[in-house]
Amino acid sequence: MKADNELPVIPDVRLSDLEPYVGLRYLSKLFKLMGVVLGLLLVAEVVTGVVAQGSAAIPTLLGEASRLIVLAGLLWGVGDLAILLIDVGHDVRAARILLARQTHTGPPPSPAAARAPEPVVGTTRP
Repeated sequence: MKADNELPVIPDVRLSDLEPYVGLRYLSKLFKLMGVVLGLLLVAEVVTGVVAQGSAAIPTLLGEASRLIVLAGLLWGVGDLAILLIDVGHDVRAARILLARQTHTGPPPSPAAARAPEPVVGTTRP
């Protein structure tokens, strides 16, 4: 039996190709958490402003609310971009693995095809 934390052994694949993107996932969660905290701060600010000053605080609160909503949305979007970077990294790793497998299973390159043709001295180009 294989332990759950062991990585599978796949020929022609480096161990670094199988490691997860732990740091980006934590960064994504951090940005989304900061967006949620800003949303909670918005609710607390609106409640505090209405309780302390009544309807006179509404114009000020609208400006603050719009600013906090935009910033919270921006932070949430950055968290989603980190997830997108993880997906792009997975695609790059899969392409690298596929290319390595195709390279090793294909026919060996011929020595003549690897060299560029030598230019002939004294000829003109068309």
